[in-house]
Amino acid sequence: MKTDFKKTEKKQSKKTFFHQKLWKKTIPILLILLNSVFINGQSGPDFSILADKAFQKLYQNPDDCINYSLSILISDQNNEHKIVLRNIISQAYAMKGDYVQSVNISSQKDDSDKENLSYFMQLFADYNLADQYQNLDLYNQSQKIISSLLINKKLLNSENIKIKTTVAKLYQLQALNFGINRNYILALENIAKSDSFLTVNNEENTILKIENKIFRAAYLSRQNKLEEAKNLLENALLEAKNTNYSYLEALAYENLARYYFSKEDYQTSIVYLEKGLAEIENLPFNNLKSRIYESLSKCYFALHDDEKHHFYNKLYVDSRTKIDASTKEGIRYIVKLVETYQNKNLEFQRQNESKKFWFLFFIILLIVSGLTIWFLIIKNRNKDLKKQFDFFEKQKKWEKSHAEILIKKESDVIEKTTDKDSNKISKEKEEEILQKLEEFEQSDRFLNKNMSLSTLSAQMEVNTKYLSEVINNHKGKNFNGYINELRINHIAHLLKSNPSYLNYKVSYLAEISGFSSHSAFTTVFKSVTGMSPNVYIQEISKNRNL
Repeated sequence: MKTDFKKTEKKQSKKTFFHQKLWKKTIPILLILLNSVFINGQSGPDFSILADKAFQKLYQNPDDCINYSLSILISDQNNEHKIVLRNIISQAYAMKGDYVQSVNISSQKDDSDKENLSYFMQLFADYNLADQYQNLDLYNQSQKIISSLLINKKLLNSENIKIKTTVAKLYQLQALNFGINRNYILALENIAKSDSFLTVNNEENTILKIENKIFRAAYLSRQNKLEEAKNLLENALLEAKNTNYSYLEALAYENLARYYFSKEDYQTSIVYLEKGLAEIENLPFNNLKSRIYESLSKCYFALHDDEKHHFYNKLYVDSRTKIDASTKEGIRYIVKLVETYQNKNLEFQRQNESKKFWFLFFIILLIVSGLTIWFLIIKNRNKDLKKQFDFFEKQKKWEKSHAEILIKKESDVIEKTTDKDSNKISKEKEEEILQKLEEFEQSDRFLNKNMSLSTLSAQMEVNTKYLSEVINNHKGKNFNGYINELRINHIAHLLKSNPSYLNYKVSYLAEISGFSSHSAFTTVFKSVTGMSPNVYIQEISKNRNL
């Protein structure tokens, strides 16, 4: 069971690992500053220093970052500076898990912005929209916008240090998008491209390099290159300890804990999780805290420490509920943002009317598709819950019927007939086959991996066509579906009635159930019960502890 719990945790964490980075991903601040230098000639080193400091505060304390950036925003009259500062504040709110404020602050513009924004700034607006999509789990929409920016050869070939750093951020962001879609090869390629643009040693690049090591370790771990991943994480942790960025150190600890969890070394995993939590316990990095709470809950569950499991699970559920509610509201806000996007950029749209129309149409279509898929997922979850309830009810009836059949005495024996030449099965033959199927169900022959329709018909000494027809008509499914349901009912009954089976690996349960592979067993188990084997085991364990 520990191995299966670990695999489930891995599966769940495919998405949750990247979540925190997606909430806090910073926009290309210095790209805008460069634009101001070339176009307006207004940006000076003083504001660049202030913006760099605000960026660093994102990794130290989001609340301090918000207060610091707001204090500059109040006095700065430069429109492009205001956009930079608003987007820093937006990302600070995202790191806190407050996506309503994040979307709201990023969409604010002064009336003068509409007249003074350049074409270059319109490209930045596209990137900002992609960043917000990613924060709200709309990864495919984000990926398409980022891809359109990364084909800009002028951007990629620039030797300017600030632009190169921005390109590194774009590749890092795209790597995260590929990682979410489980394309780990492309994710690693984009991380390598990101590193190739971090050629200058400065504070911002140091942060990005440490992040890239952690993300690379995550993708290697997904490819089962665990030792290589561990070495990277330990190296990243050493570098993070030399900085004053609590977030980076906590992130490294949290990912090292995942490595030890995969090794079933739950005590060591807890040690690293507690170290990570200590780094940010008094800081509003709410997404990362939520992930640490979840991991601690799972570790204590694996160690059968119910008190601490329930304690951290409650912290996780409470924090996740708030974040999910904020995400839903943020999606509503961003839909409004897209709807007003065209009106806020009238001059730019007149110059690019045809291109922009189809671009916005495509974006809106993606949003609608994403929201539709999201609601369908919720709907399917409700269907699974109903299916689970029906299965448990069916399991009770099956167990009762099974017991009655075991004590039933046969009153007569139906005489065997051969009727091979008849094209239509006789009533007597049908009853004979049903009787034999009933005997077959009370045996354990269906657990044989080599059991097939022809094998069973030979054992019963009946015509294969007749046997198939009776199974289809009376069992409501074909032979494979009939055998698989018998196997799942059998193993589900064992798990429920014999506690020792709760500790077996899913691969072993699949083996003794007659399935040829772990994946086939898991797929059929969920199709019959509405839940995975691991979830079913957890439900049974939970009920036993009540």
